[in-house]
Amino acid sequence: MIDRTTHLAQFIAAAGWQNAARTTVAGDASNRRYDRLAMPAGNTAILMDAPPDKGEDVRPFVRIASFLRTQGLSAPEILAQEERHGFLLLEDLGDDLFARVIPRDASLEVPLYEAATDVLIALHKATPPTLAPYDADTMTPLAALAFDWYQAGATGAVQAAEKTAFCAGFHAALVPLDTTPSVLIQRDYHAENLLWLQQREGIARVGLLDFQDAMAGHPAYDLVSILQDARRDVPAEVEAQMIARYIAASPQDATAFARAYALLGLQRNLRILGVFARLCIRDGKAHYVDLIPRVWGHIQTNLKHPDVAPLADLLAGLPAPDPEILNRIKSQCATPP
Repeated sequence: MIDRTTHLAQFIAAAGWQNAARTTVAGDASNRRYDRLAMPAGNTAILMDAPPDKGEDVRPFVRIASFLRTQGLSAPEILAQEERHGFLLLEDLGDDLFARVIPRDASLEVPLYEAATDVLIALHKATPPTLAPYDADTMTPLAALAFDWYQAGATGAVQAAEKTAFCAGFHAALVPLDTTPSVLIQRDYHAENLLWLQQREGIARVGLLDFQDAMAGHPAYDLVSILQDARRDVPAEVEAQMIARYIAASPQDATAFARAYALLGLQRNLRILGVFARLCIRDGKAHYVDLIPRVWGHIQTNLKHPDVAPLADLLAGLPAPDPEILNRIKSQCATPP
């Protein structure tokens, strides 16, 4: 039986890149790995290694990338693909992630967030491809990961009655959003998945990554994803400016949008709270625990919205992530039940 390393070498050779030097670019919270291939002539490409036996599937990435590119957006061009073994060779969009560019030049923070907001404005005017719905039925159990992993890691057990009450109340709060016309939501639209391509123009200046889990959802979802970032602090005034920019270009009821934004922000950050605890406890990635206090802050911010505040009672069983709680979760790193 040919091993995966051999299959990968065969894929690279078939694509004409067998003479390329190979260096690791990044891994992520999934099982995917990214390497940069550099040819002696100086041309480069990105190799995605997404093992199917670990639950990865490159086909959604290929499909969504094609759709985004038809909208004039800068998703990477697919240079070669081998779906059976989970290999893609992608256009190299560089290393200028928003999360790296902004610390180097703070004057670019607002222009970059404006550009990212404009991408969403343009994308949400397009009819989305057929996608699974990111609706109340889907979002509720994902938010409940905060109980399954964070509460369990912090307190030693999931309080089943509290979780059940939360799911019922939260689902009821989310259901009205299902009537809003859906758009393509990338779901991981944030500063470490966006690249600044300053040599391009308009909405093409934003390079897009990690969109393979796209679904059909509410227009506020990706906006809250980038403005309530789990990995970096976005100034409150920038958040307010971008929300206003989006609403001005996408006429709708500002009050209803603000409610949806806060509710989806709560859902997203509860999900991330659970996922970050799970990445530590189950997968041995303890550094995600260090991001939990920022995520908790986003949860508290969203609960300040008057229409969302009543849900706070359903979350009373989730302890605040003080140092003792965070250390308790870290002590369980790579010890899944």
